[in-house]
Amino acid sequence: MPPPTAGTAQTRAELTALRPDLVAAYDAALPGARAAILERLRKAIDREPLPPAAGHTNTTDPVELVETRWPGSRLTTEIDNSVANLALARANARPGEMNKNGTLGEIEQSLVDGHPLHPCCRTRAGMTVADVLAYAPEHRTVIRLRRLRVPAERWYGGGQPILYAHPWQAARLMAQYPWLQSAGVTRPVRPLMSLRTVAPISGGPHIKTAVDVQMTSAVRTVSPAAVHNGPILSTLLQTITADLPIDILAETAAGAVITDDGPDRRAAHLIREAPKLAPGETAVPLGVLATWKRAGDPYPWVEKLGRVLFAPLARVLERGVALEAHGQNTILVLRGDEPQRVLYRDLGGVRVHAGRLRAAGLDTPELIGDLPTGDETALRTKLAAAALGTVATQIIDGLDADPATLWQTLATAMRADPSADTEALLSEPLPVKATTAMRLADDPLQDIWTHQHNPMAA
Repeated sequence: MPPPTAGTAQTRAELTALRPDLVAAYDAALPGARAAILERLRKAIDREPLPPAAGHTNTTDPVELVETRWPGSRLTTEIDNSVANLALARANARPGEMNKNGTLGEIEQSLVDGHPLHPCCRTRAGMTVADVLAYAPEHRTVIRLRRLRVPAERWYGGGQPILYAHPWQAARLMAQYPWLQSAGVTRPVRPLMSLRTVAPISGGPHIKTAVDVQMTSAVRTVSPAAVHNGPILSTLLQTITADLPIDILAETAAGAVITDDGPDRRAAHLIREAPKLAPGETAVPLGVLATWKRAGDPYPWVEKLGRVLFAPLARVLERGVALEAHGQNTILVLRGDEPQRVLYRDLGGVRVHAGRLRAAGLDTPELIGDLPTGDETALRTKLAAAALGTVATQIIDGLDADPATLWQTLATAMRADPSADTEALLSEPLPVKATTAMRLADDPLQDIWTHQHNPMAA
């Protein structure tokens, strides 16, 4: 079997056998993929608190840059894999076929380059090239999940003791736990931007699965805390947002297999509501929206985005919950080109402040894990880093207009409906997650932050 986590050379070798029709396009895409990852790394070097460099090099190869500066680090293999998978994605892209009025799954699968800042934007550590071609959304894949029957005494969570398992994960689970029994497969589903979350082609709830693969910064499993918190937090957020243009895609059920160490994050799933759209509406994740070219005057469009998205997010923050509104889990509903409302999904990254909930007349739910916080700065950081430091920056940078004027347009829209945090969000330096520093750290899961000038500050 070929080793997983293939770099650029191994990917080319495997493509020669798997997809010889893609080899020439892959070769042609490699220089651009290297340049794109190198740009992300150079930005990280400029702004992040990185470890001291062992050496310096003037190179166009991001793998060489990492190996020279931090020899022997895990990041070398991850960057090589990211370059290879980005080149493969670009080689197999069909941008002319993207339908901006398509289904949410089709629109999500049109995103080729992944995370706009993370140099590991296309890392799929643990997957072979064949796996990437079979399961990665940028290759427009359609799969079926495996249904695994679980002994009742080994089930944690709600619903029937049936685990929805990604096919990549299912084979590994069944080999390790022979008491898991096959109960067939699901209808065809389309992997969304996160790869392990899928949407049935024929409609119905979305399913978030566990996959033991590192994508960008983390291995994408489903924690026992997420199984416990999801349905509870969904109810709270639907109450908080009832008068706002934000619809929460509720996590209606969740479950995990109990193994020797308790509920197993490698064998768990979440069931999530699918978006409900009116005729003429299109749902677009912000990460995809930022890559679209727009016609027309961008200033009133950004002003409307401020009123529909950013000001309401600040209102939710004031009421006690910081949504991690990044480009993958935050969806803008458009009618034509006009922003109408927001859909928010994936609740695992939020932060909840009990004191603010009480001030808003809300009960504090019984949550476990790292969601509760009493730190006001940590609360604002969670929202500002995702929504302003990443998403707003990416959207404004992609518009053909004066960035300074666009930022002030956004600030004016937020001040038109101010919350208790609005002035802080508009004046404090913008936090940005130091993703490269985190990959080089001894504990790569511990958040490290850097800050940049806030372009909305007076």
